[in-house]
Amino acid sequence: MSSMDRSDAVGGAVDVAVDETAVDETAVGLKTYEVRTYGCQMNVHDSERLSGLLEDAGYVRAPEGSDGDADVVVFNTCAVRENADNRLYGNLGRLAPKKASRPGMQIAVGGCLAQKDRDTIVKRAPWVDVVFGTHNIGKLPVLLERARVQEEAQVEIAESLEAFPSTLPTRRESAYAAWVSISVGCNNTCTFCIVPALRGKEKDRRPGDILAEVEALVAEGVSEITLLGQNVNAYGSDIGDREAFSKLLRACGKIEGLERVRFTSPHPRDFTDDVIAAMAETPNVMPQLHMPLQSGSDTVLKAMRRSYRQDRYLGIIEKVRAAIPHAAITTDIIVGFPGETEEDFEQTLHVVREARFAQAFTFQYSKRPGTPAATMENQIPKEVVQARYERLVALQEEISWDENKKQVGRTLELMVAEGEGRKDGATRRLSGRAPDNRLVHFTKPDEEVRPGDVVTVEITYAAPHHLLAEGPVLAVRRTRAGDAWEKRNAAEAVRPMGVLLGLPKVGVPAPTPAPAGGCGCD
Repeated sequence: MSSMDRSDAVGGAVDVAVDETAVDETAVGLKTYEVRTYGCQMNVHDSERLSGLLEDAGYVRAPEGSDGDADVVVFNTCAVRENADNRLYGNLGRLAPKKASRPGMQIAVGGCLAQKDRDTIVKRAPWVDVVFGTHNIGKLPVLLERARVQEEAQVEIAESLEAFPSTLPTRRESAYAAWVSISVGCNNTCTFCIVPALRGKEKDRRPGDILAEVEALVAEGVSEITLLGQNVNAYGSDIGDREAFSKLLRACGKIEGLERVRFTSPHPRDFTDDVIAAMAETPNVMPQLHMPLQSGSDTVLKAMRRSYRQDRYLGIIEKVRAAIPHAAITTDIIVGFPGETEEDFEQTLHVVREARFAQAFTFQYSKRPGTPAATMENQIPKEVVQARYERLVALQEEISWDENKKQVGRTLELMVAEGEGRKDGATRRLSGRAPDNRLVHFTKPDEEVRPGDVVTVEITYAAPHHLLAEGPVLAVRRTRAGDAWEKRNAAEAVRPMGVLLGLPKVGVPAPTPAPAGGCGCD
């Protein structure tokens, strides 16, 4: 798979039939909001909380296609990409005339770039009203009100976490799938990554709090959860239990009604045998693993300050395949890290051939000011990086296609997804996710199926990035998750609706596997 720039803003929208009378009666006097999300899954999780906070404060979503024409526009930013700053300030510049022509409009900037740049943001874009960081997202409504009353920008950056985002109000983007944060921060010191400096040291939630949240979500109709952390399988280091993550997976397996459990993003250093055993022995933990490689060269891994080497990485892959034969394994790879030689790059290609990833999210190395790698000698010329990148992508495309062809003829249960097939309408197909997270487009059955329901299909065709089930659906199972989706849509059809927060798609709730290119030291 070619590079998926998850630092692009994502903002999918849906058309919802709205009862005009209901809108007139409920929307009078209500302010609208729009949240633009950049970066990794942790930001997506935080944006759901920002939306929940704003709706608790009385705001409603801006209408579809408003493109900044809202009373409050919030940017939840990423600092991983070299051009993240330019992208933010370019977008802020485009909003300046809208704000000038709309009295009372407010603009807020949060996330990792806000944590890094702080008051620089209001110096470069003085029309911004609020700047908040990664540790105090719960303060957004208060800061907006304070900026309005005092008529001056509010910049408030906390140096440590004030409250786990999961404890804040939320406006989830899926009725049938949910993110559950188990930790925040990262204790790694990867030389290419700025996130630990902005998210802070790892802090773990109590297992009982996590499981209580999962149980509450299942009671609402959620049937799939994704456990989320910058370095998710290091969970337990903050509470003194090295096997806490495997215990958490097994505990999720005992929750009635929870059909699918995923997690992202782990680190090879902390991927221990007890985690592999828990994955293999817990039926609702899906046969899917995103394991960031970054480089196949021991020399480059050492320069990256990654605490594993090629043999250790391939050993993990071998153990996972032995315990879970049908597991789909995906990865992240950085091409062109400072000092990378042709021999180093060949070692990366060797690991790709040996590991046979279902997908690889590949990235050209991008300098980030404030990281050790940014000042290293032997920065690789752009043309060399581009050539290596194209060779890697071509190899992985071939492997992805070969691995997908092995799925042809298999009978799979799919969780029906919402908005994953761009051509579904034209092709009379629906889309869903297999247990291993592969995307499958299937023939629309005669009976109604809803997002969150489960269908059984036979795979008939494979492409590098998706599968097709062109025959009739073999079985349909209506689920509580589908009921929840139907109930939620019915409720939203009679109230003001607007732009949905876009998700970097990783399975259900989102189809891309892990924070991109070292967003977090995964």
